[in-house]
Amino acid sequence: MYNSNIPNDRELPSTKKLVKSTILAAAGAGVLLITVVMPAEYGIDPTGLGQVTGLKQMGEIKMSLAQEAAREIPQETAMQQISPEDVNKFASAAKPLAEVAKAQASQPVESVVFLEKPEPVDSKLRKDEMTFTLAPNEAAEIKAVLQKGKKVSYEWSSSGKVNFDNHGDSKNLNIKYHGYSKGVSQLRDTGVIEAAFDGKHGWFWRNRTKEKVTVTLATSGEYSELVRVD
Repeated sequence: MYNSNIPNDRELPSTKKLVKSTILAAAGAGVLLITVVMPAEYGIDPTGLGQVTGLKQMGEIKMSLAQEAAREIPQETAMQQISPEDVNKFASAAKPLAEVAKAQASQPVESVVFLEKPEPVDSKLRKDEMTFTLAPNEAAEIKAVLQKGKKVSYEWSSSGKVNFDNHGDSKNLNIKYHGYSKGVSQLRDTGVIEAAFDGKHGWFWRNRTKEKVTVTLATSGEYSELVRVD
């Protein structure tokens, strides 16, 4: 036990080597942060490597899901603030409408195709109809290009219950989200959107069921273009 070799000062790493090792470790961590962590978690890809490896798409999906969850929080908070008395009043007032909606929901959804050329009502209005299918947990977003104060009337129906969010945005005005209305587990909705600013205004759906659903949208108004946002 007393014959063990004790390392001398020459065998221990010098301060210069320790500093060099620390710098190399920090540089390696920085490379991993830029090439792996940022694309995979936030969809930020400064080097372009995340696009090649698929990590950027993973990060973009995570950020999209986080934004969608943030949109649903205000609605849940508002529901918690409604008193039991208000709920009873709303239920009594909505009962006749619920019966009408139930009768309409039992009717089969008609097959509608997208009109390549809009059907003009007059020199200012246009009409469009389109239909699409959503797989389980799949989402779709359709927007009408509107100037401030212009309106678009809409009616949509679904073969299965979907969550929806009517909102607008504008890149030129740096507006990412402006809500109009939203709902959970509905088969149809109808109304009018009046543009609060120049930009794109429309509808977002997500299929939360375990089956495919078909959504049909019909629009009419003073918009210049109807686009599907990917």
